[in-house]
Amino acid sequence: MDRAKTPRSEGSIGSDFLQLDVREAPAGGLADWLAGQLRAAVADGRLPVGGRLPASRVLAAELRVSRGVVTEAYQRLIDDGHAAGRGRAGTVVVAAPVLAPEPARVRPPSKVITPMPGVEVFDAVRAAPARIDLTPGVPDLTAFPRAAWLRAERAVLDELEPSHFGYGDPRGAPAMRLQVSRWLARSRGIRVDPGEIIVVAGVAQALTLVGEVLRQHGVDGIAVEDPSSLGARQHLHHCGLVTPPVPVDDDGLRVAELRAPAVLVTPAHQFPMGVVLGGERRRDLLRWAAEGGIVVEDDYDAEHRYDRAPVPAVRAMLPEVLYTGSVSKLLAPALRVGWLVAPARFRDDLVAAKRFADLGNPVLAQLVLARLMETGELERQLRVVRARHRRRRDAMIRALAASLPTAVVHGAAAGLHLTITFDSEVDDVALAAAALAEGVKVQPLSWHRQLPGRPGLVLGYAARTATEIAEGVAVLGKLTGSVKDPQRTVKQV
Repeated sequence: MDRAKTPRSEGSIGSDFLQLDVREAPAGGLADWLAGQLRAAVADGRLPVGGRLPASRVLAAELRVSRGVVTEAYQRLIDDGHAAGRGRAGTVVVAAPVLAPEPARVRPPSKVITPMPGVEVFDAVRAAPARIDLTPGVPDLTAFPRAAWLRAERAVLDELEPSHFGYGDPRGAPAMRLQVSRWLARSRGIRVDPGEIIVVAGVAQALTLVGEVLRQHGVDGIAVEDPSSLGARQHLHHCGLVTPPVPVDDDGLRVAELRAPAVLVTPAHQFPMGVVLGGERRRDLLRWAAEGGIVVEDDYDAEHRYDRAPVPAVRAMLPEVLYTGSVSKLLAPALRVGWLVAPARFRDDLVAAKRFADLGNPVLAQLVLARLMETGELERQLRVVRARHRRRRDAMIRALAASLPTAVVHGAAAGLHLTITFDSEVDDVALAAAALAEGVKVQPLSWHRQLPGRPGLVLGYAARTATEIAEGVAVLGKLTGSVKDPQRTVKQV
C-alpha cells in the first residue's frame, strides 16, 4: 500500500514542504506523483541547485505515507541526474533540467528512417529533433565523473613534463597502454603486454585500421554476425571489404557456416540480439582460427552485466585474436578513446596505419584515463553506472510488458539496450519512422539485418530516465497496430 493505514486529520494530509497535498495523487501512484512534484520544483527553481531535500522519514511522516514512497521518489530524481545522495548530508539537488529550444529540423523525420539507410543515416538520426531518444549505444551521460576527471587532470598536469606536449608514440602514451593492459587483465581475463596495445579513437577507428590492414594482407571480405551492427558494416565497407552474413541463434554465431577468411564477432553480448557465444561455439571458433581464420573481437559493452557471471573474452583464450574495446559505453563516446590489441602478425602494419591516420590520440585524455584506472576511480564509476543502468533496464522491461506485451525481449542480462521482436507482421522501419514523427527515436532491427528475419526494434535505455522510458515505450505501443505490413515474409533467424 502506498498510503499509510493510520487515520489522519484533514489538516495533516499535506506538507509545508512545496505545499504538497497527497489528495492530488492518483490512487496507487504516490511515488510517481511525488517524483513529478519534485522534478517540477527543480525545473522551476523552487528547489535550487545545492538545496537539500527533507530526510525521507521526515517527509514520509509529514505526508503520512510509507517511507518507501519517499525513497523511491528520491531515487528517481537521482536516476534522472537531478539529485545525489551525500551520505549524512542527505539528498542534495545537483542539477536542474535545461529547457533547450527545439532544434531546427534538417529534414522531415519521414526521410530519416528509410528501408535502405545510407552512410549518413546515423548523423541524420542524431540531428533529428525528438523528445525521447531511445537509440542504442549511449550510456548515462549525466553520470560522467566530472569531479574525479578534474582531480585526475589537475594531478596529471602537475606532473607533466614539457616534452609530453610534443609528438608521442603513435601506439599511445606508455602510461595509458600499461593501465589498459592491467584493466583488461582484471576485467576481461586478457593477459597482454602493453607493447601489444594501440590506443585508438574508439572501436570505429579500430575497425577502419583493421579493415585497411586486412586488405593489405589480401583479405577482401570479413564475415559478420546476422543481425549485426549496421555502423560496423559501414566502416568495413568503407575499407573495401565485403561483409557476408552468418546467422546468429541462441548460442551466438553459427561458426559451422563461416566461409570468409575473417570474421567480426561480439561474443560477450552479441549486438543487437544480446546472446552470449556458447561454449561449444567458442571451441568451434578456436578450431576455425587454428586453421587460418582471422578473428576480430569487438568487446563493446561487456562490462555492463546484470544477471549473469562475467563472460571471458575470446582473446583471453586465443592470442591471435584482433581485440578492440573502448570507454565509450562506460564514460562517454565523445572522449574517442579505445584500444586495439594487435597480434604479432598484424602489429607493425596496424601501427603504421595508425601513424598515417593521425600520429596518435591526444595525450592528455589518455593520461587522465590512465590515472582513473590506476586509482580505481574507473572501477568505482563502473559500479555506479551499472546499478543505474540496471534500474533503467528494469524500467524498460516493465514498460514493454505494459505497452507491448506480445513483443519478445532479447538481451536483458547485459548491455545498454534491449532488442524486441514481433511475431506479427510489423513493418519496423515504418514503426520507427512513425515514432520519430511523434518525438521518439528508436532503431528498426531490419537496419542491422542482411538476411530475412523477424521485424523488431533496438531500444537504448541507459541514457533515459524511467519516466522517459515509460513514455517512449507507450508511444511505440500505440503506434504498433498501425504499421502492419501484410506483404512482409517473416522468418526466424
